Amino acid sequence: MIRKILTALLLFPTFVYAQINTERVMTIARNALYFEDYVLSIQYFNQVINARPYLYEPYFFRALAKINLEDFQGAEADCDAAIQRNPFVVGAYQVRGLARIRQSKFDGAIEDYKKALHYDPENISLWHNLTLSHIQKKDYDAAKEDLESLMRVAPRYTRAYLMRGEVSLQKKDTVAALNDFNKALDLDKYDPDAWAARAIVQLQQEKFAEAEADFDHAIHLSAKNAGNYINRALARFHQNNLRGAMNDYDLALDIDPNNFIGHYNRGLLRARVGDDNRAIEDFDFVVKMEPDNMMAIFNRGLLRAQTGDYRGAIKDYTTVIDQYPNFLAGYYQRSEARKKIGDRKGAEQDDFKLIKTQLDKQNGAINKDVAQNKQDEDKDKEEEEKTRKKSDKNMNNYRKIVIADDSEPNQRYTSDYRGRVQDKNVNIKLEPMFALTYYEKMSDVKRSVNFHKFIEDMNRSGIFPKRIIITNMESPLSEEQVKFHFALIDTHTSAIVEDDKSAVKRFARAIDFYLVQDFSSAVSDLTQSILLDDKFYPAYFMRALIRCKQLEYQKAEQVNDADLPSGNTSKEVGAMDYEIVKKDLDKVISLAPDFVYAYYNRANISAMLKDYRAAMADYDKAIELNPDFADAYFNRGLTHIFLGNNKLGISDLSKAGELGIVSAYNVIKRFTEQTE
Repeated sequence: MIRKILTALLLFPTFVYAQINTERVMTIARNALYFEDYVLSIQYFNQVINARPYLYEPYFFRALAKINLEDFQGAEADCDAAIQRNPFVVGAYQVRGLARIRQSKFDGAIEDYKKALHYDPENISLWHNLTLSHIQKKDYDAAKEDLESLMRVAPRYTRAYLMRGEVSLQKKDTVAALNDFNKALDLDKYDPDAWAARAIVQLQQEKFAEAEADFDHAIHLSAKNAGNYINRALARFHQNNLRGAMNDYDLALDIDPNNFIGHYNRGLLRARVGDDNRAIEDFDFVVKMEPDNMMAIFNRGLLRAQTGDYRGAIKDYTTVIDQYPNFLAGYYQRSEARKKIGDRKGAEQDDFKLIKTQLDKQNGAINKDVAQNKQDEDKDKEEEEKTRKKSDKNMNNYRKIVIADDSEPNQRYTSDYRGRVQDKNVNIKLEPMFALTYYEKMSDVKRSVNFHKFIEDMNRSGIFPKRIIITNMESPLSEEQVKFHFALIDTHTSAIVEDDKSAVKRFARAIDFYLVQDFSSAVSDLTQSILLDDKFYPAYFMRALIRCKQLEYQKAEQVNDADLPSGNTSKEVGAMDYEIVKKDLDKVISLAPDFVYAYYNRANISAMLKDYRAAMADYDKAIELNPDFADAYFNRGLTHIFLGNNKLGISDLSKAGELGIVSAYNVIKRFTEQTE
């Protein structure tokens, strides 16, 4: 496969070829990994492993690719191989620990994080994951010890206080938990998890208005967390705000359509306000998820009877009675439904069961000694409660709102592991640069089609195997697409041999090299294309994009290389490197002044260099040329904010949201408070 790409290297002696080939393929593979083209990167790493099986790096980086593809067992095996070859790489233990966590191998993960901390004792991510592994094992004392160490290393690390608060909650110490959550809010009032954590404690303390207010803050900062809506609904329910609670369940289910608690509780509330048919839909969904959920089946039976479906109701009641033969409410409701359809014999049998039970009680067949009286008192107290735990199987509680069990781990922590592939970029980022490519990610929100006449004319030329599209939502290749484009490289090479003066054919092959992440070969072809036709602006445009990606990768490597004992460091990236990129975009603009994406990409480069005034001028021009350019509004809005002009920034972000960039609203929420 690589032979097709690097044919010129065949002129070198064999030992030189092997050396250069391995390093080159490794670079391409890490390129593909960095830009989230995981399937392609694995194929490259396989070739390096076949050529140099004694190197640890290809195993380590292949593990990263596999863990992103959720092949946790394969990732663990690759980390084993990497550690066997070099036992001093902190990242290998970190990634293997994460792979083991995803397989619930918490003891192994703890061992890995402790080993990694031996080499890097101030690594916050390692302490974070070690703590969460102990929490998952319910070893709360060990988790607290981890957190003490973490807080010594990073005393202003908000997540440490949230985790310690969670540990305190698990140990039933709500006072200590509340103190930690308050401390977390003191450190970062823009952390939605801190507001939600404190709100949960207030729910437990029955401070429902305060809990609702804290959930308001959490939702204001992070509108895509279904759990916050579910919990705010509970706070509203306890304040008799049924409509508000139902609205929260609606929002939660928009985000998480399979949420059990959302459907069950919304069904109950819909039944309370007489919305029977839609309540049945909710219980239908619950029963489909949990066919043995008798409370949902019984509630559906009640609703079916309400809507005149007595036979359906009888079927549901019978299902419940078969499981709970002493559930008297089931017999009573089935008797009533049987009377409605004229089944007098069946109704009499149910009535007889009820009468017999009452007589047995009166005759003392059911003894009520002291212990029984205590049980009844506990039951009466339980029935006064408006909610029940999800695990509660007492059929008499069928009308109660469901809440999560105390024993269920907080979902905020079960998915919050940190690592090289799991780090969440909490920084607000510009929308990415535009490219000419064949593939685009699907979007939930349809944006405007990106168009330019010259590109359409190129598509009609018949030279390109697929339609070229203008997009900044590039999609990684599937395995089949990878094979397709490697084959195309050969096809285009043959075409170039036949006609070595065609700039467009060089450009077509450059696109294939770009798609398989061989940036050096792509830039080489684009440069040749420009030499053949210095007015062919798509070549300048793509060369600028690819060079910018190479610089982005080099900057990332400068950070990552510190973790690797290879001794190799990437060339330091400076402003002059980006000036070379900007010169290509300057050329595009001079050749095609109506090509709006060149102004946009040049603005992004200026913003990267913190030259916000220059960025603003280019975003202005892009919007002038295309008044519906959502990405330009979004980035100009952020640029205004970077310059301290929050009101102007929010106005642009609002327009971006209106045009389809939904994430703009989350940014607006974060900065609205600062404008007041």
